[in-house]
Amino acid sequence: TVMGAMLFIGFGAGQLLGWSEMDCIFLGGMLSMSSTMIILKAYEEYKLKKEKFAQLVMGTLVIEDIAGIFMLIVLSAISVGQGISGIGSEIGTLLLMLVVWLIVGIYLIPTCLKAIAKLLNDELLIIVSLAICMGMVLIANAIGFSSALGAFMAGSILAGTVRGEVIERLTKPIKDLFGAVFFISVGMLIQPNMLVEYIWPIIIISIVTMFGQMIFSTLGMLFSGQSLRTAMRGGFSMVQIGEFSFIVASLGMSLGVISDFLYPIVVCVSVITSFLTPVFIRNAERAYGVVDKLLPQGAKVFLKRNTSERQMTDDKDDDW
Repeated sequence: TVMGAMLFIGFGAGQLLGWSEMDCIFLGGMLSMSSTMIILKAYEEYKLKKEKFAQLVMGTLVIEDIAGIFMLIVLSAISVGQGISGIGSEIGTLLLMLVVWLIVGIYLIPTCLKAIAKLLNDELLIIVSLAICMGMVLIANAIGFSSALGAFMAGSILAGTVRGEVIERLTKPIKDLFGAVFFISVGMLIQPNMLVEYIWPIIIISIVTMFGQMIFSTLGMLFSGQSLRTAMRGGFSMVQIGEFSFIVASLGMSLGVISDFLYPIVVCVSVITSFLTPVFIRNAERAYGVVDKLLPQGAKVFLKRNTSERQMTDDKDDDW
């Protein structure tokens, strides 16, 4: 819901600004995904990772990351003028890779780690984990996909092993280090002269991004049966764009199909929306209180009848 809506909204915003059709298409792709890094960091700071809405948001972000890979394939094919057959071939390769990843993730790596568990101290475990991550990145690059997909697959495989929690604890300092590098690198991409020159497009796209992501994320969670409170807290978390937008922009720049000004504009929008994300997360509960007071009684009854805080539990079959 969110990705499809933001693709159309981004395209429309680009059209209103008078940009070329290819700039508009890539802008829609850049605005369609929230930032996993920024949301996760905010949840950790406010100790919200165990909340139901936070778990729903993180699950949504995982799906967005996978869908984003397919979107990169489609954008690449559109840019170089490939037909349906070219897109089908790329997607087929990706699906094959995902199947192999599933088999490796279920059988090979967990079995190997279990077999050598007695030999693995903390130092060896962290080296093996990073080696698996880097290996997956190399495989993804060799096939022609992004490094992010390879790292994501490695993390998913390691999370399913018996040592998953230990690996998460050991790699936390490394994650924090690269998180700092990420934010520093984003800050260094800001060009003050571009910020002044394109101030109005930046403001317009920032507003469109924040409210578009917030509204459609909230609606998506409501349609899935979550309560209004859970949906709003989740929707208020997903008001930013982040690392994936830079990947889409870099793709457009490398293929030479988008204008030079689009990359710095998206970087500025990412910084603005990232800074405002904690503000939205902190005030989500207050916003819910205001909306709850303003909702007509009929709407409240309808929402209570069709949504539930315990929706996930209520939907489970007793046999399962």
